[in-house]
Amino acid sequence: MFTLNLVIIIRLQVPRLALRRRLSALKGGVSRPAAWRHRPISFLCYILSVSTLRPLACRVALYRSFPTRLLSRAWGRLNGVELPTWLRKPIYSLYIWTFGVNMQEAAVEDLHHYRNLGEFFRRRLKPAVRPLCASSCLTSPADGRILHFGRVKNSEVEQVKGVTYSLEHFLGPQKRRCKDSSSSSSFRDDLLSSPDSDLFHVVIYLAPGDYHCFHSPTDWRVELRRHFPGSLMSVNPGVARWIKELFCLNERVVLTGQWQQGFFSLTAVGATNVGSIRIYFDQELQTNTPRYSKGSFHDHSYIADQTVKFAGEGGVALQKGESVGEFNLGSTIVLLFEAPKDFSFNLQPGQRIRVGEGLGSL
Repeated sequence: MFTLNLVIIIRLQVPRLALRRRLSALKGGVSRPAAWRHRPISFLCYILSVSTLRPLACRVALYRSFPTRLLSRAWGRLNGVELPTWLRKPIYSLYIWTFGVNMQEAAVEDLHHYRNLGEFFRRRLKPAVRPLCASSCLTSPADGRILHFGRVKNSEVEQVKGVTYSLEHFLGPQKRRCKDSSSSSSFRDDLLSSPDSDLFHVVIYLAPGDYHCFHSPTDWRVELRRHFPGSLMSVNPGVARWIKELFCLNERVVLTGQWQQGFFSLTAVGATNVGSIRIYFDQELQTNTPRYSKGSFHDHSYIADQTVKFAGEGGVALQKGESVGEFNLGSTIVLLFEAPKDFSFNLQPGQRIRVGEGLGSL
């Protein structure tokens, strides 16, 4: 591994003009140097995309061989180390400058208040800075950037433009909605409760500098939690372009249930250094454990579990804007939901969005 890393470093030592020409020749590659604060991810994308390194399959295999789960657990322990009071402001200030954090929105702006990096990452916001859009039936569950949105076609969903993943692999097996469903019906059709409805999706990427908590995008009831242990590869769009079904490979927590229009799901996708996904109303959930069976998943029904707070006959009732959970760093939220066919999004690909802003309307 040391020899391989040394070869990579040596190959990166090329004149800047030659580097630009080589990168610009790559479809979807980086054509100019990124801002300093984005260089760690850009550097990773560069390693995966340099044409002189190895064929694509080898580059992906090399990246997937990295012990990202182990590194994420180590990062989690580092986040919990209490920092001396005198050291907190310099470290947090460097992070704020690197990732463009807006501390004026934080409920506590004093950097000395946060005892460790974990507390700083999970900082709360002032109540007034994230008003809910009353005119929209569906609002953003997180701060971040819109990677993709639209109708689900052929039971395939785009994680970034041109790169798809299987809906069935992402959500896992589902119970059929109708007894009359034919054996030839698609996985997408099995999720729908009405022939007059369609299935839609939204993918929101949370960068390291974003607010790390996520909220309920609408009024709905959560009936099932499905936890998929898995890899913890970066979900940065630059990496997602290279790895098909990245969201199906990474660890994720899928919450499924019902809203006024039918099927609804919210999925928190883990990533490198985001091994810890917390759901506030589910204390039993444990993510990024040392051992797991590849391809396995674990279900927990909230309908049958009377020990869960707020659990009732129909599951866990959530109101629009209510806090649902948190990441320990940036990651991705995927919404999949049933809605009338005339549902329309009020979004643009790549736009920045914040908690409570409208996603679409009926």
